[in-house]
Amino acid sequence: MTIYEVILKPVVTEKGHTKREAERTLCFEVQPKATKTQIRSAVEKLFKVKVDEVRTGNTVGKLRRRGRFSGFRSDTKKAWVRLKAGEKMPEYSDI
Repeated sequence: MTIYEVILKPVVTEKGHTKREAERTLCFEVQPKATKTQIRSAVEKLFKVKVDEVRTGNTVGKLRRRGRFSGFRSDTKKAWVRLKAGEKMPEYSDI
């Protein structure tokens, strides 16, 4: 997988913005089969920073209904990437 296949998109939420400022942590939606080492190397190459820790979590898709029609949302995987001390926080527009 290339670095652009591993990292799908940044997750921009209020909680993510707080973690970004307080804990130097970035949040991304990643490929469900991506490993922590693949995520680490993709972030380091893409943003040219050093990664301290990678945490991941899988979310199972919920049942959603629109009137009489029903279906499931897709399963997703998020990665929280903490940068080493002294590293500059990248902007998401750099992708």
